[in-house]
Amino acid sequence: MKTLLFVALGGALGASCRYGVGVAAAHFGNGQFPWGTFFVNVAGSFALGVLAAVLTFSWSPSHEMRAFIVVGVLGGFTTFSAFSFEVVLLIERDRLELAAIYLLGTVAISVVGLFAGLRLTRMVLT
Repeated sequence: MKTLLFVALGGALGASCRYGVGVAAAHFGNGQFPWGTFFVNVAGSFALGVLAAVLTFSWSPSHEMRAFIVVGVLGGFTTFSAFSFEVVLLIERDRLELAAIYLLGTVAISVVGLFAGLRLTRMVLT
C-alpha cells in the first residue's frame, strides 16, 4: 500500500508537469503539430536513460522511491495514449505525411533520447 501511495503522488506530479508543458506548447506552437506530447515523450525517455544510469552506478534508493520516480513521475509525465490519439487525429485530418513524421520521429527520437541519457550519464559517472 505504501508503494501505491508513492506511485500515485509521483503520477500526480508527472501528469501536472505534462499538463504544463502541453499548455506552454499550445501557447507557443501553431497548433499544427503536437509539440507538447512530442516533447514530454522525448524528454521523459532521456530522463529515464539518465535515471537508469544513476540507479546503476551511484544511487540505490528504496523500492518506494524508485516507484515514485520511474512509475509515478516519469509514467505520469510521458504519454503513449495521447501520442496514439494525436497520430489518429492527424490521419483523420488527412495529414498523412505529418502523421508519419510524428509517429516515426517520436519513436526514433525517444529511443535515441533514452540511449543518449544513459550514455551521457554513464560517461559522467564512470
